[in-house]
Amino acid sequence: MIADEQLAAFLRAATAQPATESDIPTLRAAGRARAATRPPGPAMPAKDTTVAGVAVRSYQPGAATVIVHLHGGGFVLGDLDTHDPQARRLAAATGATVVAVDYRRAPEHPWPAAVDDATTVITALAAEHARIAVAGDSAGGLIAILAALRLRGEVPLVAQLLVCPNADPTLRSPSVTEKGQGWLLDPGTLREWIARWLPDATTHDSPMVNPLAADLRGLPPALVVTSEHDPLRDEGDAYAARLRDAGVPVTHRREPGLIHNFPSLRHVSPACAAAEDRFLADAAALLTRTNDAARLLGQQDRGGATG
Repeated sequence: MIADEQLAAFLRAATAQPATESDIPTLRAAGRARAATRPPGPAMPAKDTTVAGVAVRSYQPGAATVIVHLHGGGFVLGDLDTHDPQARRLAAATGATVVAVDYRRAPEHPWPAAVDDATTVITALAAEHARIAVAGDSAGGLIAILAALRLRGEVPLVAQLLVCPNADPTLRSPSVTEKGQGWLLDPGTLREWIARWLPDATTHDSPMVNPLAADLRGLPPALVVTSEHDPLRDEGDAYAARLRDAGVPVTHRREPGLIHNFPSLRHVSPACAAAEDRFLADAAALLTRTNDAARLLGQQDRGGATG
């Protein structure tokens, strides 16, 4: 079952195109060209700047909550422009300042460069902002998770907001095989890109790079949304389950009939648009809950101090 006829037609047209091999610069340019044909996100103040030497784009600066956003793209593709509409929608839905990170990509900059950039930005922002969340889709989801793991106990993040995260660089979950053909995301290509990002295959099971091998206790509350027809579905589902087992509050939903990276197809498919709207509403609700909980805790602490 595919969520709607518009998405089914898009898949038929996309899979009918002959496969071609291109170099990384050509693929990056093609990705930017495709992104330029999509409707823009909501209008709002946005500024390209740097944080601790890392290039970022900041949307509606000045809000009490800051969401550090890590774009997807298989660790090789994607940039601030390809994900600009999604970052704008996240800012508009949550009322937060979104700081999108132009992290260094493979193959020019293999691991840990992207995670270094993410943690550098988060740490610098934490010096001025009390409430910081991380967000990411696909490869950006993994970078967000690894940043949260690295900063656990140092920076009190309030939430993880994840769409179709690549939560296992080994790519050995059953859905990789089950959904490996005909659903746009090609596992063979993704394996090549992961190998460019993590050249040493012996590290792919390390807790430093694989959340499914890590101790997840103490991570911030999470929103994890996966898609039925995504090769990365099972590893995202497994990450949500392991968070829950570790005592981390989790909102997890598997979107039926949808594919990887569905937010980028909201202009094509009403079902994709509705699914992203659900993610955005859940993200706003999670940030509200964590804010209310922090406020209540603060009131209790003040009451204890004066009682």
